[in-house]
This record gives sequence, structure tokens and C-alpha cells, in this order.
Amino acid sequence: MPKSLKKSCTTQTSISRYFGGLSSSSSFASNKQRGINQSPTEQQFDVFLFLQGVHFSQFAKTGGGKCAELGPLLGSSTSSRRSKSIFTPLEQQVIQLKQQHKDALLAVECGYKYRFFGEDAEIAAKELNIVCHLDHNFMTCSIPTHRLFVHVRRLVSHGHKVGVVKQTETSAIKASGANRNALFTRQLSALYTKSTLVGEDVNPVCRLGDVEEGGCDDVVSDPPDSFLLCISENWDKLKKRLTVGMCLCLQAVQPSTGDVLLDCFPDGPSRSELECRVLKINPVEILVPSDLSEQTERLLHSITNASAQADDRVRVERRDSAEFEFASAMNTLTSFYCHTQAKGSRSLSSVASLESPVISCLGPLIQYLQEFNLERVLRSESSFRRLTCESEIMTLSASTLRNLEILNNQTDGSVKGSLLWVLDHTRTPFGRRLMRKWVSQPLTDLQSISERQDAVQEILESDSLTLNSIRSLLSRLPDLERGICSIYHKKSSTQEFYVISSSLSRLGLELQTLLPAMRSQISSVLLRSLLLDTPDQLIPAQSFLKVLNEKAAKSGNKTELFSDLSGFPVLQERREQIQTVLREIQDHRKDIRLILKAPALEYTTVSGQEFLIEVKNSVSSIVPPDWVKISSTKAVSRYHSPFLVDRYKKLQQLREQLMLDCQREWTNFLDQFGEHYHTMKRAISHLATMDCLFSLAEVAKQGDYCRPEVCDNKHQITIRDGRHPAIDLLMGEHNQYVPNHTELQGDGRRTMIITGPNMGGKSSYIRQVALICVMAQMGSYVPASAACVGILDGIYTRMGASDNIYKGRSTFMEELTEASDIISRATKQSLVILDELGRGTSTHDGIAIAYATLEYFIKDVKALTLFVTHYPPLCELERVYPEHVSNYHMAFLLNEPDISADTDEVQPEFITFLYQLTEGAAGRSYGLNVARLADIPDPILHTAAHKARELEKMVEARRYAFTFNHFIKG
Repeated sequence: MPKSLKKSCTTQTSISRYFGGLSSSSSFASNKQRGINQSPTEQQFDVFLFLQGVHFSQFAKTGGGKCAELGPLLGSSTSSRRSKSIFTPLEQQVIQLKQQHKDALLAVECGYKYRFFGEDAEIAAKELNIVCHLDHNFMTCSIPTHRLFVHVRRLVSHGHKVGVVKQTETSAIKASGANRNALFTRQLSALYTKSTLVGEDVNPVCRLGDVEEGGCDDVVSDPPDSFLLCISENWDKLKKRLTVGMCLCLQAVQPSTGDVLLDCFPDGPSRSELECRVLKINPVEILVPSDLSEQTERLLHSITNASAQADDRVRVERRDSAEFEFASAMNTLTSFYCHTQAKGSRSLSSVASLESPVISCLGPLIQYLQEFNLERVLRSESSFRRLTCESEIMTLSASTLRNLEILNNQTDGSVKGSLLWVLDHTRTPFGRRLMRKWVSQPLTDLQSISERQDAVQEILESDSLTLNSIRSLLSRLPDLERGICSIYHKKSSTQEFYVISSSLSRLGLELQTLLPAMRSQISSVLLRSLLLDTPDQLIPAQSFLKVLNEKAAKSGNKTELFSDLSGFPVLQERREQIQTVLREIQDHRKDIRLILKAPALEYTTVSGQEFLIEVKNSVSSIVPPDWVKISSTKAVSRYHSPFLVDRYKKLQQLREQLMLDCQREWTNFLDQFGEHYHTMKRAISHLATMDCLFSLAEVAKQGDYCRPEVCDNKHQITIRDGRHPAIDLLMGEHNQYVPNHTELQGDGRRTMIITGPNMGGKSSYIRQVALICVMAQMGSYVPASAACVGILDGIYTRMGASDNIYKGRSTFMEELTEASDIISRATKQSLVILDELGRGTSTHDGIAIAYATLEYFIKDVKALTLFVTHYPPLCELERVYPEHVSNYHMAFLLNEPDISADTDEVQPEFITFLYQLTEGAAGRSYGLNVARLADIPDPILHTAAHKARELEKMVEARRYAFTFNHFIKG
């Protein structure tokens, strides 16, 4: 579209040119001949301008409004009564649909393709790299129907909401109706966003199998999780604090698991609690009110801009703030749950008892999911669970998840190099999702930890073939968790249903055969509880699979889908009607043979046209005059007799009616399967847990891993020859990671002050201690020769130097905010890691803040603490609190700098790192050695070394003077 036309429509000439050069008189006359008698309303015109990227308010400002500029085109009050619409019937239909869904890109079914119109077409053409052109009044582009799933996924991955508009009439039924000359009716059949990819339109059969073999390279793959996160805020005036309610839902066919997570928590100005949950959940879409607080807006802005790739960014959906008000949300919940009577559904009373912030975001979530027909999972009692329970899991703050690289590395944000990368050897998509949960939510219940450790140990040490057989069953499975949820939403294709149900049936049968061996060979309590009940939970899939015709299910043919119609009387009756018409048509051959005097004549089919009577042109004179010629060639002509015309028309109507009946029966069939959804979901959850246990056993097979002793009556961390799990794996066997011991006792020396040269390995060491504790409490073996860990309620870290521009905080402000958060949350049962606190400001202020903070942790909090610093005065705390504090440094070899006698030139020192934790404090940080490694030019290094020597002499002189004066006065 020309830029001049796109920017404004301020003159009648430009508008007429934009409408394809139509003059008012000719267009109105032609419209009158076509019988179009609807002139566009102001609302329709607003949508028209919206389709073209121009809002009516902007249009009106440029030239006196719509009537002034479009007088001849839209007509005055007098002429509008005789003028007709400038839009084609299809365009009018699109305008009406766009009025209802202004925020969605509409793909409109038109025969064998889907078309986009107006601004939607321009956006789609840009994102999909296809041609966009002017057709009648609107820009348009199109995609073939069989490629709809590819293009919808691409648009959704870039953050768009996409609506699919389908024709709701079939040609044969329409031809027999009263509106046979009218336009095909079309309705919005589905909406899709990043978190709601549900339906056959976006879930072709190749996504279930062929994609692993490279058969669908151009399909945008599903993210591991597709959480839809809804956030509400409530300011408590009495307590003067913000309460954030969070309700999030993992919804979709692919992706989908149907879990509903609820949480409610107080939060401060930094929104650290909210940030922690967002990092753990990793949502693809967030639902927020329009009046969100500034602090939360900043957090969401930093999250949505975290990735440079558009398809990796979180989509934010802003809703009317009135939907988040408690009264409005309660009305939504009341109308949604009051009529729920199905087995396993939540009652209104149980929902009404939830915290008000949770209700305030559950209401908008229901309304939002109703737009996608995905609200069913919110009715389920078993789907609801709390996101966090303080007494059951270890607290890992947002900064801890980042600093320890639990889920992603800090270099490029990918999984490689993280703790999750080390531990994830799962073979199923649902196992992979559960492993992410285990890593980010370590346990605090000793029995649960021990049960996991026992299971891992049995898998590791057992020679049983049964466990190997079970693990092999988990290989190359489709995403069963998402598959059964798509069936539960009644949006599954026949191909997907067959793949999912056949996989579930096969698993059930094979596990059933292994039951005797499992009872006799498996001793772990956890393994037995997971495996012994699973086969019975998968039994329903077998009965549903038996009803299906395999060939029809794989091809998507719903008319032949059910092999036994005894349970489908409607389909049986429709089939009989079709067979009756077919018999009549076949019996009609006798009359045709007599008329044409051709005893062996048979019907022929050409180009899909059935029951044609083929007659040679040389004898065409015997053809009755009332027969209808369908087609012809030089040699023959093909006809339909009046009887065939009538019967064939009836046959087509019955066939199309059968397709509609089959669709209804298919939906009912999915609904019946959905009654077993929760049972089979529990079975799949057991399989996911097995997959994670096998994964941890695979980790334990690595060299020098041990089973840690975890106890809840000891406040200590004792590690022998501990290693950083990720660095150890990345370095490999040839570059062995230097192991180190750790000894922290809650009633003894519970604080380690660690000094040493830059790049000496201090940060890696403190990270390895924290990661070993995380691994121990999630039930994993750890990279050490021995380990004894008391159960920690949380790990809190303050590491690195970075600002937070989106939150409006400087480097030092960010540093102190994190420290303040740790001070308010850490307990005696916590592990606290502080790395170079106070370096964001002047030396004296930094030392003072670091000293006071560390002393507070030693005296008041009494948490197990690792404190890394370059400030020597902090090491004096060992003398002040000898029972609780010990100094350590990372060992190194120092080559003393040479001083030239002639030039007084000072050479910078040269350090050899040993990466070994050693008792005692290091006097200096030897930063010039790092400058040498960074290839800083020699003249600068020499100047810096000389200046460093001067400053050291100055400090020593002041210290000597202070000591001498103190001695004289004494």
C-alpha cells in the first residue's frame, strides 16, 4: 500500500483511489443492482480504518470528520437513504467479525485458502514473508488451508493473538436451504495465543511423531512449558504492604498439562517474591490489569525484554481493571461454579474460601479462557494446587536462581551449563517438565528426600531387568500429558487421539505384564507406589481404542472412524439412509440400460463427479432431451438423468449431514474419554516421576558422586572433595576440577570469610557449596566423596555487580536491595552467600556496610554464611568472634615483582592459581595480575604497579604512626 494512502485519508480523491477508483455514482449503482442496501455505520467505518491502520479520531482531526471528507462516498443524510454500501458482502462480514475481535489477527476461510484483510494482512505478510496486495477495499494476503497450522504457530510465536474464522455451512446443505444465494456464513472457530495453542488447527499429526525425524522442520516447536500467568495486586492499607495474588494456568493441547496453580503472598517494592515465581514458572503469557502498579510494570518490562528474539518474549495481555475487582471477580466465579455438578468438580464454597487476591485474578482468568473454550480445567478439583508451600520446599529467591545458574546460565540464558542441564537426562516431555520443578523446588521433608534417594540407589545398584524394561518404555513417547489435556478440552484430532490412546494402552498392557516381577524384585517404597497402581489407571484407554478404525483414525476420516456403530444409533441411521439412496441409484441403471439399449452400461466418475452416464457422441440422438449434460469430450458426452439429479443431490446432502453427525459424535466420544482424564493424568504423573528418578540415577553413575547424608536435626554442611557439578562436567576428565572441603557448624564455626586473588576460584567455590545442598535436598547424588547436609529452609545469595535499569536502580542500590531482602528473610536454618558486598560505593562506606552486615549475620541471624570479600578489615571478625568465624583464602603462588635499581620501575606481580581453599586470610587481591591476563598494555601496568606500591607505603606509614602514638600515650 502506498505510504501516502496508509498515513491519511483526508481527501475524497485519496479515499476514492484507495477504494479501487470507484466513483460514488457508479459504485452505488452497481451495488443497487446487486441488491446491497446497507450503508456503513460509524462503527463499521471505525473498524475499516482500524483494518487500514488509521483510527477514526485521527481521521476526523485531519479534515472535519467522516461526513465532510466522505460526503459523495458515504452520502449525506438524504443521499444515504438511496446510496448503498461500498463494501462487498465478504468485506462486510469481515468488518463485523473485526468489530468483535479487534485485538486478533483474523484468518478467514475462503474456499481452499485462509485470507487476512487490512492491517491484519500487512502484519501477517511481514511476519510470514508472503505477498500482500490490494483487493477491492482492503489489503489482503492468503495462505493455503493445509498450511494453516504452520502459519498460525509462526504468528503466535511472535506474540500475536490469532483468530481462525471458518465457514459454518456446507455447499450441499446450503444449496437446499432458503439462503442458497447468500454468502457463506462464517464464525470464529478458535483463538490462539502463546499459552492457548489448543486445537486441530495448530496441532497436526506430524507434531506427534514425524517431527522427531525431521518431517516438520518449518513448524514452530512448542516451548517446554506454556504457562498463562494472571496477576492481581491488593494494597493492604492497615498493614501498609502489597499483597500479590497469582493464579496461573498451564493450558493448551500442545502445549498443555491442565494444572492450575494458585498462590498469594506479600511483596515489597522490589517485587522480589513475584520475580522469583515468574523465574520458576517461566510463563509465555501474562494476564494483568490495565492499572498495574509502576513497580510491577517495571518488572514485567524487564522480563518481556529479556530476550532479543521476538518468539522468545513473554506476551502480556492487558485487561480491563474492573475485571480484577473483587466484587466483579466473585460474580464471575459464582456464575461459573454454581452450576457445576460433575464428579470431581470444584464447589463454589471451596473457591469462595480462597484469598481475595487469588479470587481477584481467578475471575479474569476464567473470562479469558472462556474466549478460547479452555475453561473446563478450572472446574476440576484435582487440578488446583498451591504453587509453593513454605514447609515443604526450600526457598530459592529470584537472585539465587540467577546467581547459582539453577535453570539457565548467565552467559546467554540457555540451559547448557546450568544445574538443570547437569541433572536432566529425562526421556519424556512430561518428565522434563517435572525435573525443572524438582530443581527449582528442593524438598525440606526428610522422609520424601530419603524415599527419592532410596529409589535412585536401587535403580543405580539393581541388576533387575524389570527396571531396564520400564525405562525403555519411556523412550520415544509422545507428550501424553498435553495429549490427554487436548482430549479433555474436546479439541483433539483423530490422529492425535489415536497416537495418545494407543501409547497409553501399550504402556498399560506392558506394565501389566511386568507386575509380578515388580512385586518380587523392587523394594523401594517410592518405586513400588509409583509402578504398582499405574497399569490399572491406564486401562480405560484400551476400551476407547477398540472402538476406533485404525486406518480412518490415522487419515482423519471421521465418517469411517468408528468400527462398531452399535453404540452410535444416529450414525447408524444416517448410514442406512445413504445406503438406501445408493441402492436407488444403482437400481436406476436398469432403466438407463433399457433407454440406451446398452445392457453392460456402468456409471463412471470423472473429476469427482459421480454416477455419470457416458454416451458416445455418435449415438447421442437416443439421449432423452430432459437429461442434463455434465461434461463432454470429442468422443463422448456425460449426463445425469432427472432421477439421478434428484438422488445425487439427496446423496450429497446426506453425506454432508453424516459429516456433521460424525463431528458431534466425535466430540461426545472425546467427552467420554475426558471422564477418565484425572485418573490417567495421575498415571502419567507417576511415569514422569519414574523418568526423573532414572535421570538422577544416570547422574549418579558419573565418577566420584556419592549419596549425601541428609538430616533434619543437625544445622551443618560438611562436604569432602566437593566439586561444582556444571564446571566439573564442562571441563571433563582431562581438566579435572580441583575439589575442596567445606565445614560449617551451626553451633560452632558457621561463618567463612573467603579472600584471595581475583579469578582465584572464590565464586565457583561458594556456588558449588550451594548447588551441592540443592542437589542433596532434591534427592540426588552429589559431586563429592562424602557429604552431610542439615536440611536448609532456604538459600539466599547476593553476587555480582549489575544495575537494573528497568526497575530504576543503580548497581549499589541493587546490591543493597538484595542484601536487605536476605536480612529480612534468612533464618538460622538458611545458607547465606554474600559475594563482595559493598563494592558499589566508596571504599570506606563499602567496608563499613560489609562489616556491619556480616556481623549482624554472625550475632543475630546465625545462618550458615559464606562471605567473599576483598576488604582485609573484615578478616578481623575472626578475632572478635573466634568460635563462629574462620578466615579462608584461595591458595596461589606469587612471583614477587622486580624493581629496577636504575629506573625505579616496578613490575606487576605474576600469580599462579591453585584453586585450593586454605585457612587464613589473603593480604591482597593482586588485581594487576588480572590486568596482565586481560592484555592491558605494559606501560599502564607499570604505572599501576608503581602507584599501588606508593599507596601501600602510605597506608603502612599511617598505620605505623597510629600504633606509635597509641604506644606513647599508653
